[in-house]
Amino acid sequence: MKYFAILTDYIAPMESVVEITPEHRAYLKTQYDAGIMLFSGPLVPRTGGMLFAQANDRADIDAMIARDPFHLKQIATYTVIETSPVMWATELNKIFEAA
Repeated sequence: MKYFAILTDYIAPMESVVEITPEHRAYLKTQYDAGIMLFSGPLVPRTGGMLFAQANDRADIDAMIARDPFHLKQIATYTVIETSPVMWATELNKIFEAA
């Protein structure tokens, strides 16, 4: 399994971000249910967000982003960073034990 930090930067007015956020979060829920998303949330201050995901390869992440309402409605841009965890809190063993 590969792991990815995904940073989003809002490129639309905050009113559009707020309007589309429920649709974006509903979509992310489908990705949690599929076992891809591990955590997500807005940055502080709210200029974008951070997602942490797992997938077999980068193409799976790109496909996930392509279906995200924030991408489809030009609300945010995405920066994908692949990472290879080597240390983590014991509470995360279930996630990273195969890393």
